[in-house]
Amino acid sequence: LVRGWWWLWTCCPGLGNARMADLRRLCRDQAIGPDQLWGWPIERLGQALAWPAHCLRDVERYRFEHGAAPKLDVPACALLPGDPDWPRCLDDLHSPPSGLYVEGDRSLLRHIHARTAIAVVGTRSASDHGLAMAEELGRGLAEAGWPVLSGLAEGIDAAAHRGCLARNGAPIAVLGTPLDRVYPAHHRSLQQQVGRQGLLISPSRSGCRVRPGHFAARNRWLVAFAQALVVVECPQRSGALISARWASRMQCPVWVVPGDARRWSCRGSNALLRDGATALIHPEDLLASIGEGPLRSEESRGKHQRLMEAIGSGATFDQLVLRLQCSPAELAPQLLALECRRELLCESGLHWRKPRP
Repeated sequence: LVRGWWWLWTCCPGLGNARMADLRRLCRDQAIGPDQLWGWPIERLGQALAWPAHCLRDVERYRFEHGAAPKLDVPACALLPGDPDWPRCLDDLHSPPSGLYVEGDRSLLRHIHARTAIAVVGTRSASDHGLAMAEELGRGLAEAGWPVLSGLAEGIDAAAHRGCLARNGAPIAVLGTPLDRVYPAHHRSLQQQVGRQGLLISPSRSGCRVRPGHFAARNRWLVAFAQALVVVECPQRSGALISARWASRMQCPVWVVPGDARRWSCRGSNALLRDGATALIHPEDLLASIGEGPLRSEESRGKHQRLMEAIGSGATFDQLVLRLQCSPAELAPQLLALECRRELLCESGLHWRKPRP
């Protein structure tokens, strides 16, 4: 019920992220809920919040339209502060989003919460080299088990996500538009693929007007979700540079792909290298530094659990191949690794069992 009241306040015209944060602070300070706040006289709200008169008029009109007992139907795609899946990393930001709207695999939200994803960003007008590097990074990160974060914009963002999709990875797109808008329009198919295979996240509810500030805020929140940021290529005025500045403030490592010093679209990213960012010559350099991703670790744990269950009180190699429906070439190195760690014993006749306590 409380969640529904917060959703109702979120939809009020004129109440952006900062004013919604004001309301949440007021509720905490007064030890009241958003439902009680709904019934406050407008004069009392004005005294407590010091909002401009036009904003208070919008609130009064909105409350009158919905009445004292409004409908509290929250869309299934909405994610609000206090929800179990809400990324707590956003709460440490100045003016966090008042809500998120998601489509796709919600299990990926745990990687947003834990900041176990890698952001790849850059210019919309990228060189062939930049596009090739972004796509190669997307493929490499996906193969290593890392969710790939980007903004689904033209150029570098799209190339990174295409690379991730090509390796059946987990792309996460943080949009500057509502979920029901596609920008640029020719990315409709790409956005649908990311929504099916990965996760789409927007801070704007459906039907909202798109403003330039939405894209700037998107660049900041994208960094808040990331373990590391890779700038592939960007000019001197670029949203990727905004992301890099935020990354430095949030102590998020910044990697940069060196570009052609004579090309305008590389001047911003090359300047980051001059200022101390880590150079990324090959995707393998990044992967060697960050190691195995969380998705690969989860896959390994799942395989381990299935193998141990299949062994039970003991099983031969051939029995395990049948029980696990896998190839001998896939099974043999798993068994050898477990034997080296003394989690399994191999007896005569290739009979495997767990060590006795």
